[in-house]
Amino acid sequence: MSAAGEPSCREIVEIVTDYLEDALPLDVRRRVELHLEACPGCLAYLDQMRETVRLLGRLREDALEPGVREELVHAFRDWTGTPAR
Repeated sequence: MSAAGEPSCREIVEIVTDYLEDALPLDVRRRVELHLEACPGCLAYLDQMRETVRLLGRLREDALEPGVREELVHAFRDWTGTPAR
C-alpha cells in the first residue's frame, strides 16, 4: 500500500485475486473497498475478474478445441502481468 495507506489502482490489480478469495487482512480489505467506492475503473476491473472466474469455473480442459490449449500456454508463457506501453 502507498505511504498514506490508500491503495493505488496498480496495487488493486495486483491483489484482486486475494480480494476475491477473501484472503486479505481486514484492514487491507477495507482500504480496497474504500478505493473501489471511489474508482469506477477498478470497480469495472473487479467485475470483469468476477465474470472471468464465473465463466472459467465452467470450462473444462477436455472441452477445448484441439490446439486451443497449446495457444493458451504459448500466450501466457512469457506473460508478466505488466501492461504493454
